[in-house]
Amino acid sequence: MPRFSVIVPAYKVQAYLHECLASVLEQSYADLEVIAVDDRSPDACGAIIDEFAARDSRVRALHLPKNVGLGRARNAGIRRATGDYLLFLDGDDTLTPGALEGIADRLKATSDPDVLVFDYARTYWTGRTVRNRLADRLTERGPAPFRLDDRPGLLSLLMVVWNKAYRRDFVERGAFTFPPGYYEDTPWTFPVLLSADTIATLDRVCVHYRQRRQGSILGSTSDRHFDVFDQYDRVFAFLDAHPELAHWRPELFRRMVDHLATVFVRRGRLPRGSHAEFLRRARAHYRRHHVPGVPLRPRHLLIRFGSHRTYRLLSLVSRLGHRARRAAAGTGRRLARAALRAYYRIQLRLPLRADRAVFTSDGGGRYGCNPAALESTFRNLVPHIRTAWIAEPEHHPTIPVATRRLRPGSAACWTALARSKYLVHNADFDPGVVKRPGQIVIQTLRGTPLKRMGLDLRDRPAAARDADFARMLRSADTWDYVVSGNRHSTVVWERVFPSRFTTLEYGLPRNDVLARATSADVARLRQTLGIPEGSVAILYAPTYRDYRRSQRPGLDLERFLHELGPRFVLLTRAHPSYGEPLTRTTGGRLIDVTGHPSVESVCLASDALVTDFSSIMFDYANLDRPIVVYADDWEAYQAARGTCFDLRAFPPGAIARGEDELIDIFTTGHWCGSHSANLRAAFRKRFCPCDDGRAAERIVRRVVLGENAWQPSVVPLDDRRPAPSASTGLPTVRLATVPAPGRPVPDIESR
Repeated sequence: MPRFSVIVPAYKVQAYLHECLASVLEQSYADLEVIAVDDRSPDACGAIIDEFAARDSRVRALHLPKNVGLGRARNAGIRRATGDYLLFLDGDDTLTPGALEGIADRLKATSDPDVLVFDYARTYWTGRTVRNRLADRLTERGPAPFRLDDRPGLLSLLMVVWNKAYRRDFVERGAFTFPPGYYEDTPWTFPVLLSADTIATLDRVCVHYRQRRQGSILGSTSDRHFDVFDQYDRVFAFLDAHPELAHWRPELFRRMVDHLATVFVRRGRLPRGSHAEFLRRARAHYRRHHVPGVPLRPRHLLIRFGSHRTYRLLSLVSRLGHRARRAAAGTGRRLARAALRAYYRIQLRLPLRADRAVFTSDGGGRYGCNPAALESTFRNLVPHIRTAWIAEPEHHPTIPVATRRLRPGSAACWTALARSKYLVHNADFDPGVVKRPGQIVIQTLRGTPLKRMGLDLRDRPAAARDADFARMLRSADTWDYVVSGNRHSTVVWERVFPSRFTTLEYGLPRNDVLARATSADVARLRQTLGIPEGSVAILYAPTYRDYRRSQRPGLDLERFLHELGPRFVLLTRAHPSYGEPLTRTTGGRLIDVTGHPSVESVCLASDALVTDFSSIMFDYANLDRPIVVYADDWEAYQAARGTCFDLRAFPPGAIARGEDELIDIFTTGHWCGSHSANLRAAFRKRFCPCDDGRAAERIVRRVVLGENAWQPSVVPLDDRRPAPSASTGLPTVRLATVPAPGRPVPDIESR
């Protein structure tokens, strides 16, 4: 008897069914069966199901003699199921990697409850992925399992069948089945949750809920949306048959009214000319199931009174009012911008302040990177110069108390830009900023370049997008100094940003903290991040893919951890351009550190780095810790973005071209062997000659105190003692994973 029976009904989803079934069968947890139900689909769904059944004995194909609809197709699957738990997955959705293993672990930890509720994320056809906004309802804190009375907030979640696991004997005992028609999940999920004696939650995205551009049921126009009335009649009939659940009637009444209002106002659901009839029936349902004293939202009055003409009139008035407010706001914004431009022109005519410096990073981002290291050094080395940092309000808490905080576009910001002698940034200031005579602009950029930058992107349209190269060069003409960490960077910056700036090849200020950190700092940071003592922490930090719409990682994080074993922990950090973490699952051995304010701190806390084309490898090399390059899309990345040099000819460590190869590198010990150490030593010699912890000091002395000011000499590489990783000295354990057939096995070398 399998642990899970995954029931997949299929009707007109041939474009998605293969991905759906593969997402189940490729799970790391294999104790399952798939009941794939062909609901007499007129396309290739039946053939796809048969192909999977022929290849994998866990797939049981069920072909219905006629089309019965989604609910009854699920019922047919339930009758064939033999697993301990039932899961439902629509044929166009997918399970996330490691989902079943996470579900199995949570079921065991909560003593096999009747129902386990887990999370989902909407995946749009554009490539965007958005997690359920009510994910906080699924917190695993507190007693578990529990009854719905203890956590009534679960009713706020989307009432669908596929975000839950159901104990099969509980379903059979309760005789729960799906009715025909649209919204068949409603008379299933409400009775199931109300009846369950034990419920648990799993705060993890287990299902990707596909938002199709066309063809989904909820996005189709049909009079079958009237089925919602029959479904709620079934819900209240269930309450009538179970008087002990009568206290839930007010809540279900409120949710019914809200659901009916949603169906009515969503454009494209109801056929033209049917709205008045829908409201008439909605008003009748309101009266039939009415519970006095239930507080309703304003739009619920639409259902109570059922006046279609009144609704249309109020909607028209609301739209006109919204347009009027938007027009007024637009006029106000234009006037405000004009006033600020005039104010800035006045400030440009006032004297410069030699004791002022203004900094920013990533166009108004949080306090960090090279500008932050320089700002700190300004305050310590030349305290007579007052510093300010430009950042959006949400980033102000990251700015030191001693530093003035400025909001982009504010009058104070324009004053600082107009009158401060020193302007420091790593990207660019507002296009309206004018460099005055006497002002000094320091461009720090964002690290050592590997990917193509600047004018090198002219023949890379996928990466350049709508880049304005003329404006780029005009900006470069305002730079007095450009910060460089090595000769390679100096050559690249002077080629791709041809201008008259002076290159300061003094090292990267942001790496000073890496050179100065101690073992105590490493231990403190690991404790802060929740890294278990005695574990090996791998930092996975891929770069942005210009040619991809979806930025999904090319690495199955759960499988990677599973293969490496319990000793390893994975820290994941997404590139800032991603807009979201690499994983929504965090805690335990998989920890997302995307939101951590300091990438340097994350590097210090880790024991090894896995990256691809990211400049983080050059910074990380200063720690003299193992680096593994994982790039499964080498040719595509080279074609779309390109690199300044061939990393394969001069790598910082082992290189993996595929997931199995990456796992082999770690399971055989090649990642921390002597060959990798030799590669890293040559890499450090080439790219880390100046990063000795005093780069920022050298830059500030040169720019502020003058060309002839005393400069601290660079500490040779052989004399530097970076803080060792926490795993240094731990015994190397040979892992049991066997490399794929035909793959050479690297020599196992101890630390």
